[in-house]
Amino acid sequence: MHQVEVWEKESVVLFDGVCNLCNTVVNVLIRMDTDKRLKFASLQSQVGQQILRRFKMNPTELNTFVFYAEGKVYTRSRAALEVLRTMGKVWKMCFYIGLLVPSCLRDRLYAWIAANRYRWFGKSPQCRLPSPELKTRFLL
Repeated sequence: MHQVEVWEKESVVLFDGVCNLCNTVVNVLIRMDTDKRLKFASLQSQVGQQILRRFKMNPTELNTFVFYAEGKVYTRSRAALEVLRTMGKVWKMCFYIGLLVPSCLRDRLYAWIAANRYRWFGKSPQCRLPSPELKTRFLL
């Protein structure tokens, strides 16, 4: 039995902390998540690395979106859909509509965007640091 980590009781969005697209998505999720259900951590952070190792994911592979909730981890397009499911009624409908698209197609689109995200949206020289008012939403 392992020691329970703080993040295990949370719904955690893991993102590439230097990716401008990923940081924009995090900003949108923060605005959408008025009930503050979600916590955030960069893939490069200590918490991000712990989650990746716990679920036997490569901690150096930073080109996927990861969502941890209720003891399960989701990646790529399924992670995005699972995040929508947590956001309330309208967004939950988007989750079900998204499931109608076969995962092979969703993940192919996801992989194409992930492969081009730095070229299209740029890259920050360092991981995002949360503002003081958002500090409680980020796990480091």
